[in-house]
Parts: sequence; C-alpha cells; structure tokens
Amino acid sequence: MTTSGEGAAAKGPPARHVAAVVAGNALEFYDFLTYAFFAAQIGRTFFPSHDPASSLLASLATFGAGFLTRPVGALVIGRLADRVGRKPAMLLTFGLMGAAMAGVALTPSYAAIGLAAPAIVIVLRLLQGFALGGELGSSTAYLAEAAPARRRGLYVSFQYMGQDVAILIAGCLGVVLSNLLTPADLDAWGWRVAFLAGAVIVPLGLILRRSLEDTLHLPEPPPPATRNPADHRRVAILALAILSAGTVASYLLSYLTTYANSTLGMPVSLAFGATVATGLAGTVFDPIGGALSDRFGRKPVMVVSWGLLTLAVLPAFWLVEQSRTPLALYGGAAVLTIAFVTGASAALVGITEALPKRSRAGNLAIIYAVSTAVFGGATQVFAAWLTRLTGQPMAPAWLMMGAAVIALGAALGLRETAPNRAA
Repeated sequence: MTTSGEGAAAKGPPARHVAAVVAGNALEFYDFLTYAFFAAQIGRTFFPSHDPASSLLASLATFGAGFLTRPVGALVIGRLADRVGRKPAMLLTFGLMGAAMAGVALTPSYAAIGLAAPAIVIVLRLLQGFALGGELGSSTAYLAEAAPARRRGLYVSFQYMGQDVAILIAGCLGVVLSNLLTPADLDAWGWRVAFLAGAVIVPLGLILRRSLEDTLHLPEPPPPATRNPADHRRVAILALAILSAGTVASYLLSYLTTYANSTLGMPVSLAFGATVATGLAGTVFDPIGGALSDRFGRKPVMVVSWGLLTLAVLPAFWLVEQSRTPLALYGGAAVLTIAFVTGASAALVGITEALPKRSRAGNLAIIYAVSTAVFGGATQVFAAWLTRLTGQPMAPAWLMMGAAVIALGAALGLRETAPNRAA
C-alpha cells in the first residue's frame, strides 16, 4: 500500500506544471547570460563614460549588486514557502523577476533622464536578486514533493535542464542579434529586445503557476538522513560546500566563451559556440543524471561524475589551449559539462531530500543564495584576474579542478537519500 503522500504524487505533476515550475530557474540563467552578452551595451546606455572600460565595469558592478539581495530574498521568501505554501512563494518570485527584467528593458537611457536611469536600473537589479534568492528553494521543494518517490531525481533534474535550455536560447539570441544588427542598433534598442524576450513568458508562467496544487501539506516520512536533528547542521554544511563548488564550476563553464575569445584569441563567432555546446550537453545529460540517481542512488552518481570531472579538467583545458580549434573548444566544453551536470542533478535532489520538509524551501534557498552571492558574481572576475596575474592560460582549469575536488569530498560525506537505496 502507498502512503497518502506517495499516492498524491503517484503519477507526478503534468508537463505544463513542470514547465511552469522550472521556468523561474530558467529565467534566472537567461537573465544572467543576456546581461553578460550585452554588458557593454548596457554600460554605454546607463553609465556613459569617456573610458569604455569604466562603463563596462559600472555595468558589471550593477549586475553583481543583485547578488547582494539574494540571501535576503531567500530568508523572506523561503520562510513564506515553508509557512504559507510553495505556490504563493513561486507566484511572488516569478512576478518580481518578470517586472525587473521588463523594467530594465524599458528604462530610458542616461541621455534621456540623467542620473535617474542608473538609479532605476540598480533598484531593479536589487529587486531581481531578491526574487531569485527565493526561487530555487520554493520550486525545487515543490518538484521533489510533487514527483513520484522513485522518479524524484528525474523530476528535480528538470530544474537544471531548464537552466541549460535557457543558456541555449540566450546564446542563440545573442548570436542572432549580434549578427543582424549594427553596433549602433545594439546600443540603441537591440539589447532591450533580448530582455523583453525573457519577460514575455512571465504572464503565461504566472497563469500556469496559479493552477498548481500546493505540496506543503502533503504528508511524507522524515528523510532518513535527518531523522536525528543533530544531522541538520551537518547536511547544511555539506550542501553549502557542494552548491558553492557547483556554482564555481557552472560559472567557469559559462566563462568558456569569454576565455576562448579574450585569453586564447579565438574569434567571437567561434567562441560563442562554447555556450551552445554547454547548453546542448547540459540539456541532454541533466535528466540522464537525475534518472541515473533514481536507479543507482544519489551518492554513487555524484561521486563517479565528479571524480571524472576532476580527472578531465586539466586535459580538456590543455587540449583547448594548445589547439585553439572549434572542435577542441566545443568538445572540451561538452565533456566537462556532461561530467559536471550529471552529478549536479543527483546532488540537487539528494540535498533536497536530506532537508526536513518543515524548513526545506527556506534552508535550500538560503544555502543556494549564499553560495551564489559569494561565488556567482566573483568566479569569472577572479578567473580573469588569476589568468592575468600568473600569465597562465590554464589558471581557470585549476580553479575548476579545485571546485570538483571540494564537491567530490562533500558528496562522500552525504548519506544516501534515494527511496530505494536509503538506509
């Protein structure tokens, strides 16, 4: 006989509900890559300067400001999700994200309204960060609780699959706009089109999220990994290590396009292909990682995947650096992405299962927000600085290998949580 919690989720949520839930996490990565692609245009629009580098730095600093409010959003919205429900929290985060993206796209330039323009953009980025801080915890908790127990890994992996689909869309749109429009058109309005393209899905997403059945009050047994309250802190520390290391690895994978162009001197048109290769590989292997964790357990998939990543990082970067060909760049990006995301999908569901339901959304949100606030905005800047300081093109590879080793060590410390494997 199935429990009532299992019975409620025996068939799992319909595809349209899954799409509505993962859309928020996808929008986060779409926003990140869109801002990264058009940082120079945004800088010239809102932070004009005689020194182009100053405009770009001001633009990047504004992007980084959003990371500062993520922990606040995680605390506030995570608590809402655990006390009131996953559904109202997800409605709030998605609505705020859409408003912030549309607001940036529609804000007049510095030339039109003066200092009010950068002030408005900074406020909107802070609002965006607040919303993003609470999104992953609420939506991942919902997927884990709504999914059939023995397919939970697959359902939760759709979170990361959504991210990689967003990477693909943002990368393709960036390439299309950059090739179709003149530099003047990109500065004037082209970058705004990319932001509005992300914001237009928000109304549909809100409609679909309103039709969700909340999972907060579905009964479920306490996870074996946390039946002892003394284990809660241990799980949180290991989860923070895994998500922090994962943030570093993920942002370094996104950095490959900039690395290929700025450090290796490859043409932009070829370097952009690294983003497409990363997005394609992730889209395919995110659900594979989740499904494998349902079959073999969360921990074995994490350990094998990140062990392979640790071994593959240096050879992959060395091959790219030595050959500087599209085949090496795209192949290296794909191999590293596959090794990373297969374990990351297993990690996300394993961490979610290990957290007690009464504080699951809030704890997951805070852990993720802290890891992205500390490492998300700094990883690519630090990689570029370290490369310049040492004069070694392999510097980002050492960073990624260090992240893989930390994630691997933390994964070894986690207890198995898969329903068919947990003790």
